[in-house]
Amino acid sequence: MKRTTRLGLLAAALTLGTSTFAQAQAPESTDPIKIAVNEWTGQVLSATITGEVLKKMGYNVELVIAGALPQLAAIEQGELDLNPEVWDNSVTEAYTNGLASGAIIAAGPLGLQPREGWVYPPYMEELCPGLPSYLALYDCAMAFGTAETFPNGRLVGYPADWGTRDIDVVKAIGLPFNVVPGGSEGAMLAELKSAIAAKEPILMMFWEPHWIHAEVELNFVEWNPVEGECVEETQVKETACGFAQAEAQKIYSDDFAAKYPAAAAAMGKFTLTNAEQNAMILEVDQKGRTVEEVAAEWMVKNEAVWTTWIQ
Repeated sequence: MKRTTRLGLLAAALTLGTSTFAQAQAPESTDPIKIAVNEWTGQVLSATITGEVLKKMGYNVELVIAGALPQLAAIEQGELDLNPEVWDNSVTEAYTNGLASGAIIAAGPLGLQPREGWVYPPYMEELCPGLPSYLALYDCAMAFGTAETFPNGRLVGYPADWGTRDIDVVKAIGLPFNVVPGGSEGAMLAELKSAIAAKEPILMMFWEPHWIHAEVELNFVEWNPVEGECVEETQVKETACGFAQAEAQKIYSDDFAAKYPAAAAAMGKFTLTNAEQNAMILEVDQKGRTVEEVAAEWMVKNEAVWTTWIQ
């Protein structure tokens, strides 16, 4: 999957000043805490809010733009201190190797529930009784079909250069659907919104967190639970698990907790939900507001929450 970028809002590195609101134990060091900033809006928001929380504790903070893979080496070498939102499905080997060696420390889940799968507008449940179960799609494929796909249904998949996961699942479980690759994220969103406005049938591969979930109501197709990882290519109809799901974790360098114990304790408590991030991404990506403005607004609205993290 692809995640929308707003790095144009940030310089190569942003230095945030200190605040007079500080714990008795903080700051333990005047060295700046360097937070990795990645290439999608949700993570930029997570990193910026993290920086604001640490500022309230009296720390110096730098937000440093870093790629998904290079940031891990930088954290291992102490050139970066932390990242509050790492999706483990995009950096699996480097991430797991760093955890195994102890060079990267897991600080717990961020609280997001990353999700990829097939989405549809709620009115489709009237045309396809049995939804959200994936099994309903076998009996009502033509509720999602077109003249071009007859007698199969139509599924808008990820753009071709994003891989073939949706095609693999359809083929593995013998689902009577034709997968039509989306042209781009923007094209997919335009088709989704157009279909909803006209109450036309649509089934689409998509993900969350994303601003679209704050703008329109979408339901996910539900699958069977599975122990361990969902293996997409080899599942079968009766026990299908759908798609492997990522986890969003907080990580920091191996010496971070020793150097900044109060900051490490606060990061252990730091959480964001899908609904919070969906709404903030909408403000940035669709309404043209800056990440800094939206993060500051979150801080004001949630003062009763983040003050418990730093006490």
